[in-house]
Amino acid sequence: MISTINIKNFKSIKDYTFRLQNLNVLMGINGMGKSTFIQSLLLLKQSGRLQFGEIQLNGDYVNIGNTKDALYQYSKKESLSINLEFSDGVTQEINTNYVVEADLFTIPNPIFTEEFFGQTLFTNNFQYLNANRLPPTSVHSKSYSNVVTNNNVGNAGEFATHFIEVHGNDDITFSNLLHKDSKSIDPVTNKELINKTLINQINLWMGEISPGINIRTTSIPNSDYVLLEYVYKQPNFGNTNRFKPNNVGFGISYVLPVVTAILSAKANELIIIENPESHIHPRGQAELGKLISLAALNDVQIILETHSDHILNGIRVATKDNNELTGKISLFYFERVVAESEQFSQITPIKIDSAGELSEYPDNLIDEWGNQLLKLF
Repeated sequence: MISTINIKNFKSIKDYTFRLQNLNVLMGINGMGKSTFIQSLLLLKQSGRLQFGEIQLNGDYVNIGNTKDALYQYSKKESLSINLEFSDGVTQEINTNYVVEADLFTIPNPIFTEEFFGQTLFTNNFQYLNANRLPPTSVHSKSYSNVVTNNNVGNAGEFATHFIEVHGNDDITFSNLLHKDSKSIDPVTNKELINKTLINQINLWMGEISPGINIRTTSIPNSDYVLLEYVYKQPNFGNTNRFKPNNVGFGISYVLPVVTAILSAKANELIIIENPESHIHPRGQAELGKLISLAALNDVQIILETHSDHILNGIRVATKDNNELTGKISLFYFERVVAESEQFSQITPIKIDSAGELSEYPDNLIDEWGNQLLKLF
C-alpha cells in the first residue's frame, strides 16, 4: 500500500505530499489537478523501461504528449520528481532529466530494488477504470490476458462481461462486502444459505442502482465474444424477457465494471477509479459510495476521483455506521491558486470523523445544491 507520494513539477502540481489511506477521494472543480495526481501513478505503471531510467509519457494507461505537456510550466529546475513511500517501509526517489519535446523523462543513474517493483502498483493486483468507459454494448470481446492472467476488467471496463462469465461462480474474497440480502432459507432443509458468488453479489448490489436487475452473460460458441443481457425480476413470473444493454440505459453499463472491480477485489490490491457516478441516479451513487467504503475496510487501497456529493455522502454515512472506517479515509480537495507570476494546484487534505463530519469545508465542495436552491427564493 502507498503511504505517501510527493509530486514536484508535474503538470499543475507544483510540489505536494499526499498522505494516503485505504480510501482516497479526490474532489474539486474540473481542471484543478485531480487527474494529474492519478496520472503520476499511471506513468510509473505503464513505463516498462522504468528500471532502465525511462518514464514513458504515452502508453497503455495515459497519453500525456511530450515533456512540455507534462512539466509544470513555471518550473525553474525543469525536472519532474515522484517520491514514494510504502506501508512496508520501502521508499523510492525518482528524479528526472528534461529534454524538450521528448516523449519520455530520463532518470540519471536509476537505482531500483526488487522490493520496489514488488509493490502492488507494478503487479497484476492492480485495476484502473478510466472515466471514458465502454457504452452499452451487447457483444463484448474476450481477453484471456486481462481476465485470467491479470484479474482485470480493462481500463474502460471493456472486459467486465468476460470477467463475469469466467469468475461469476467464484466466491468473493471479503465477507464484509456481502449484500444484506445474501441470505436465504433452503426450502428442503430449512437451513440458512449464504450465496457468496460474484454474480450473485453483483446482481444484489446492482439492484441498489436499478432494482430487480440481473446480469446474464453467455459465451458465444466458437468465437472470441461474450453476450451481455439484462433481465428484471417479475413477481410471480420469475423474470422479464432479456433486454439488450442499449435498451436499458447508459448508467447500468457504466457502473457494472465499477461494481465488478470492487466486489472481485483481492487482498493487497490497488484500485483506481475515475467518476464512478457517471449516469447514475443520486440514490445509486450514495449506495455505491457505501460499497466502496466497505471495501476500504479490507487490505485494499482505492483511489477515487469524483464530482459527486452523493458518493461523498454515502462514504460519510458508511463511516458513521462503521467507525472502523475512521482513519482509513483521506479526502483531497483540489483548487487552483492564481498568483502574479504562476498558477498551480492547491490541495486541501480533509479527514472524516466517526460522525461522518468533515474536518474542512472548502468553498464549492458540497454546497452547490444549496447555492442553486437559494436562487429559487
